[in-house]
Amino acid sequence: MCTVCGCGDATVEGHHDHGHGHRHHHDHGHGDLHFGEGAAGVAVAGMTQERIIEVETSILAKNDGYAAVNRAFFAGRGVLALNLVSSPGSGKTTLLCKTIEALGDQPLAVIEGDQQTANDAERIRATGAQAVQVNTGKGCHLDGHMVGHALEHLKLKPGSLLFIENVGNLVCPAAFDLGEDAKVAILSVTEGEDKPLKYPDMFTAARLAVLNKTDLAPHCDVDLGLYEENLRRVNPGIEVLRVSARTGEGMAGWLGWLRERLAEKAELAG
Repeated sequence: MCTVCGCGDATVEGHHDHGHGHRHHHDHGHGDLHFGEGAAGVAVAGMTQERIIEVETSILAKNDGYAAVNRAFFAGRGVLALNLVSSPGSGKTTLLCKTIEALGDQPLAVIEGDQQTANDAERIRATGAQAVQVNTGKGCHLDGHMVGHALEHLKLKPGSLLFIENVGNLVCPAAFDLGEDAKVAILSVTEGEDKPLKYPDMFTAARLAVLNKTDLAPHCDVDLGLYEENLRRVNPGIEVLRVSARTGEGMAGWLGWLRERLAEKAELAG
């Protein structure tokens, strides 16, 4: 994961230009290589499994401290914070724009995460909603510290809905708590039914999966039932909604889910 590969805060030890000193001539069966079988679940050249775990634990603990501050901020104001995660091209921003328009007078704001450009934030602002763009540079995810700084630029009313649109990536955002109430995984039906099996950490961490672009399903030979089956193989408790932001199909269910979560947050806030 990115906490040890070099795009997070960790400095990878032993990353110098060097050979392995020997060539591999082992029988690997079909030639498949699996670098996630160790205790750390990942392999990094020059680092032992124990050192990877040590570095990863340290980085995530630091992030969790920032996330706890964010969570307290949200709780104190009764703000429902949702971390929207997906691969690039899933339709997150389009879904957000349609959602904002449909919610009408509901106070809300958006934190937009991308490596570069403010394109998505500009699209959100065109709906009349507040939006702060966070560019991560080479970073492949938002973290608790970035979100905390973004909150300083937003005027969140009590009872607001905050959407955090994470960087498009099905790997690293799964590990980083932002202080959110829930992760919502948005999955385009064009991506393939096996995506939950290929990237299980993301879908295990998500409370809800939104199968987006369902209007394209008839044209892509997609099995929506298999999508849901695979999602529940990695996360039996995950909720699943089928939506087309373009046509409006399923939007009522998505908006209803949001209103239920807002009501729960208001009840907790007293």
